Amino acid sequence: MRILIVEDEEKIADAIATKLKKERYEIDICLDGEEGLYSALSGIYDLIILDIMLPKVNGLEILAKVRENNINTKVLLLTAKSSLEDKLKGFDIGADDYMAKPFHIEELVARVNVQLRNKKDIKTKDILNYKDLDLNIKTSTLTCTTTKESISIPYREFLLLEYFMSNQNQIIAKEQIYDKVWGFESSYESNNLEAYLSFLRKKIRIIGSNVNIKAVRNLGYRME
Repeated sequence: MRILIVEDEEKIADAIATKLKKERYEIDICLDGEEGLYSALSGIYDLIILDIMLPKVNGLEILAKVRENNINTKVLLLTAKSSLEDKLKGFDIGADDYMAKPFHIEELVARVNVQLRNKKDIKTKDILNYKDLDLNIKTSTLTCTTTKESISIPYREFLLLEYFMSNQNQIIAKEQIYDKVWGFESSYESNNLEAYLSFLRKKIRIIGSNVNIKAVRNLGYRME
């Protein structure tokens, strides 16, 4: 799962990112509101940690724009203010949770985990299922329930397969896959996706499953 941190204090942003990476989250950081708004409106994030007091565009404006665009990403607000009025304003716009600075980073991580566990469109089980495939989230192991054969899935292939298995039977555009798996601002070679899909298809065949990830011409890819 991918998290966006929008925080202008670089040390705080880096500390949060370091802690969340240990929880196996993919992290992107924006250090001002303008960049944060641009990234938030991409819709690729599962959760946004959003400081209210930001240069260029403040956090409440970013939150309002996100909700106006019908983006249901979970949003956890951070602020140096702790008044009830500020909290209520944030919740009224569409925040899911709120933490006042200074905070204990362990509590922040706990709140992030709760928000993502409760998110309806996120698979929170240890095992993701599709047809006769089981993907173990904790061990990155893919198993065919028909043949009982298993295979270990490397990190980037795991992120790709998890994305497909969390969006079953949907056509996913190439750009969505790059943004979700490689990151919104990351650079990549145009043939990266095809190479990783080829690796995944071979592994699926090795364990004896008939599931395939097929290209849908001019639209993207779909697992079927």
